[in-house]
Amino acid sequence: MNAIQAPPGEGPPARTLCLGEALVDLICERQIEDLGEADAFVPHFGGAVANVAVIAARAGGRVALAGGAGEDDWGSWLRDRLEDEGVELSCFELLAGHQTPVAVVTVDFAGEARYHIYGETIATVAGALGDRIEQAVRESAALFISSNTLVGEQERAVTMRARELALSLERPVVLDPNLRLHRWRSHADAAASANACVPGALLVRCNQAEAALMTGEQDPERGATALVKAGARMVVITLGARGAILRGELRADVPGVGVEVRSTIGAGDVLTGVLLGKLALTGYYPPAVAASLRDAVAQSARACERWGAIE
Repeated sequence: MNAIQAPPGEGPPARTLCLGEALVDLICERQIEDLGEADAFVPHFGGAVANVAVIAARAGGRVALAGGAGEDDWGSWLRDRLEDEGVELSCFELLAGHQTPVAVVTVDFAGEARYHIYGETIATVAGALGDRIEQAVRESAALFISSNTLVGEQERAVTMRARELALSLERPVVLDPNLRLHRWRSHADAAASANACVPGALLVRCNQAEAALMTGEQDPERGATALVKAGARMVVITLGARGAILRGELRADVPGVGVEVRSTIGAGDVLTGVLLGKLALTGYYPPAVAASLRDAVAQSARACERWGAIE
């Protein structure tokens, strides 16, 4: 695949600020139907936004993860992994008195994961950033957010302030709703919170179910149109094994890639990370989304052949 070139005259890429969580996934590395059937668990790097940041860095983007973990052995393990992957950590802190969140994960025979999360999760974002969010956004070229930091009141305030400031500074905002409905009081609350972040977004990436929840449209074409009308410049809707579509300022259709599915853990994070990394590498040149979508779909499919999102 040819390299994606930024417009002439553009300098080296400035960093993208990824606002969200890192956690440890303890995965039972065999397909089972019930947690009681698990006989062993293997630690893997996890957290949707942290996964995206790592994949974006691997794709060539300069990214920083804004968030934190507990000041414990697992937190140090996560921080070391992020550093090894080239993710900037100036906005990532290990918080005294906090427990690094751990997810016990099982995978069924269709490759779908079930999570049992222990410890503090998204609360570490507000605790790590505090009043530094405005400075962090001003020192970044773009912002990546998800709905995971919209559930709690403090994290929602931090996220929405970051979004508002980025838009006022004319910095690109990329949204992956990544709706985890069990975290929300209702599906309507989840949809409304995600929809509040759509206006002004350079890119919204969601799967077909998320698009349907947010727009009320079961058809992905109609869902994409609704999200564009709501204010997104570009929308990528992933269709599982059938690939993905891009609508809005640019248009593309990418077929799926056949793989033997072991686990779908983090497959969407991988796809988003590739798109974000290529955007960051090109100074947020919109054609980078269309140019890299086929590779993003392929990498997302290959992620289903392993147990962890990034390994």
